[in-house]
Amino acid sequence: MFVWRKLIVIAPVSLSIALLVSSCEDQITQCQRLIQVVNAGNSLIEQNKGEQVVTSLQLSRDLQVITKSLEAVNLTDPNLKEFQSNFARIFENLSQAIAKASQALSVAKNAEASAAGREQLQKARTEIDTSLTSAESAGQKSDALVQDLNKYCGLSE
Repeated sequence: MFVWRKLIVIAPVSLSIALLVSSCEDQITQCQRLIQVVNAGNSLIEQNKGEQVVTSLQLSRDLQVITKSLEAVNLTDPNLKEFQSNFARIFENLSQAIAKASQALSVAKNAEASAAGREQLQKARTEIDTSLTSAESAGQKSDALVQDLNKYCGLSE
């Protein structure tokens, strides 16, 4: 009978430990999947900094793909879902800012040497400055969010 009582106590404790370990692994796995997609997006940005109009348009499209990939990651952890949503919003904003800057660069490049061309050039310059400011802001938000995600996932020092 003493053995039976031990089993009654050991079985629920073992089950609880197993569930705890599997949920931790699940969170770790989810963190890894989310971080992998975020890193892919950040890599694209780093590789294409300062590139020309055509490359910028492609970067904008690639960031749209990253945004869709982020949204497709299946997460159950509510905190990771929030990170996922925030990163998707950031990459979407970056994509839009880069696309606008690229279009403005194209207009500036094709502006004629006339009064109307100078006006086009000035509008393009303003649009580029606005887009770059927006992209810089999104980049800063992304950096802060990466730090928060690393802390949450236990990857920070």
